[in-house]
Amino acid sequence: MLKADRAARILSHIAEAGSADVHALSGLLGVSNATIRRDLQELHDQGLLQRTRGGAVTGPVNLELPLRHRSEQRQAEKRRIARVAAELVPEGAVVGLTGGTTTTELARVLADRAGITLVTNAVNIAAELIVRPDVRLVVIGGLARSASYELVGPAADRMLTQYHLDVAFIGVDGLTAQEGCTTYDEMEAQTDRAFLRSSRRSVVLADSTKIGRVTFASICALSEVHDVVTDDGIFADQERAIAECGVRVSRA
Repeated sequence: MLKADRAARILSHIAEAGSADVHALSGLLGVSNATIRRDLQELHDQGLLQRTRGGAVTGPVNLELPLRHRSEQRQAEKRRIARVAAELVPEGAVVGLTGGTTTTELARVLADRAGITLVTNAVNIAAELIVRPDVRLVVIGGLARSASYELVGPAADRMLTQYHLDVAFIGVDGLTAQEGCTTYDEMEAQTDRAFLRSSRRSVVLADSTKIGRVTFASICALSEVHDVVTDDGIFADQERAIAECGVRVSRA
């Protein structure tokens, strides 16, 4: 297993369990205790977890994992979500895409469709699409966020006012019927709202681990969203509560 893959697995495991010891992680990942100790120390130095005697716990705050550590998590579910979401895009549409692992998967699906225009503030998505001659690409500028590879802030928001999108897809870090859509960064939340304001149809892409979670910054109420596309892991009561807000829920 590559070092980056181990880091992602360690962070995911500790985020779910709250803590883990070296021996458990060694057995889970099939590597030596010494390797796990080195990995934990590096992740501690990056501020992504708190090293303890014999293991590690989650950090002092609910930190956002950098995109490079999230890209391999629940990848199969995210690919299925992307394929279902692509069915919501009509021919010749102007499509807005914020950053995130699931929206990146959607960008890869849409890259094979000629005649559409993709408007994004995610530099990783732009880098993949710029070599696709059939896709018209518009990149929104702004302040770069290393955690999500997004360009955000007032410059991005002003630029989005100049465009009219047929459909906007946003990724979120949390979604509940009561608190709506949330993310970790307030500036990112503001730019997400700018995407929604510029679009005739708003779609949230969220794997089921995001449903029922609330994070720091509010993006919007669910009443401002038309569709949520998620996976089969969503609970029936969660789906019912979202639907009662007037939002169509699609399972991938």
